[in-house]
Amino acid sequence: MSELLQLYKKTRSQSAALCEPLEIEDYIPQPVDFASPPKWHLSHSTWFFEEMILKKFVKDYQVFNPHFAFLFNSYYQTLGERAIRTERGTITRPTVKEVYDYRKYVDDHISALLQNPVNSTLEELIVLGINHEQQHQELLITDLKHTLSYNPIYPVYKENFNLTAQQNSEKGWLKIDEGIYSIGFEGEGFHFDNEKGRHQVFLHEFEISKSLVTNAEFIEFMQAGGYENFKFWLDEGWNWVTENQVKSPLYWTKIDDKWHSFTLEGLKPIEPEDILTHISFYEAQAFATWKGCRLPTEFEWEVTAEQLDWGMDLFRLSSLSKV
Repeated sequence: MSELLQLYKKTRSQSAALCEPLEIEDYIPQPVDFASPPKWHLSHSTWFFEEMILKKFVKDYQVFNPHFAFLFNSYYQTLGERAIRTERGTITRPTVKEVYDYRKYVDDHISALLQNPVNSTLEELIVLGINHEQQHQELLITDLKHTLSYNPIYPVYKENFNLTAQQNSEKGWLKIDEGIYSIGFEGEGFHFDNEKGRHQVFLHEFEISKSLVTNAEFIEFMQAGGYENFKFWLDEGWNWVTENQVKSPLYWTKIDDKWHSFTLEGLKPIEPEDILTHISFYEAQAFATWKGCRLPTEFEWEVTAEQLDWGMDLFRLSSLSKV
């Protein structure tokens, strides 16, 4: 088996593994318009391989179901009409079983295709599809968490699967000298097109925190009236806070005067030294202002990222930069 086919199968298996703890009822709900149900993620990532690869590289290829191109396209306007994004949770048919049959059908055809010599164009599309599906794995798990959070009994997705229980390994500040730095992708490996256009930027001298903001630090902000004092907030952020009555980070709730957070392993007490997660830009900016700091710019972050031990975990609030 080729390395490319191994990577393909590993990626596809990971999507299915993420859904193993689910019941049928978990595959369909879409409580908010910016999230998608697990069934849709499984189908859309499969549609990508069928639409972009099999229909182009397999002679006389027969699509699994002609309706799926409409149901599971996302924003590829050049590829035809698509179902309304906000109504993905209303699509009860095809069934979950049919979706898994669809995945197997496409996997079998991709596996057969990759038994033959692969040219550079096909290889690039397969690699793109793999990265695309890995993105949807992240979306699937974050969308699912948001959906489960609406349930008042705080259901457990999976025991010992709390992706936000991480702590800092470094403290202090990293100093970056003033100068001209190169920004953007460089190399021969995979990258998305929005990473291209390597160019130079000028940065003033600055310092960036080696550690990320902790729950304990953010609780201090809350106790200091951070959510009640408009002077810490951008005008748009203050409107967001007041209109939505935001009093704490997403998924936080107070029980018996103690903060808890909804996680993928259910409701858990807040661990003070864990890294803060699920913070909006507005909240991050307000906290930084309260702290007498500012958020790093995109260019500052890119210059310093490889020098910081922030791990690979998702959903983290960016580190602070000194004003």
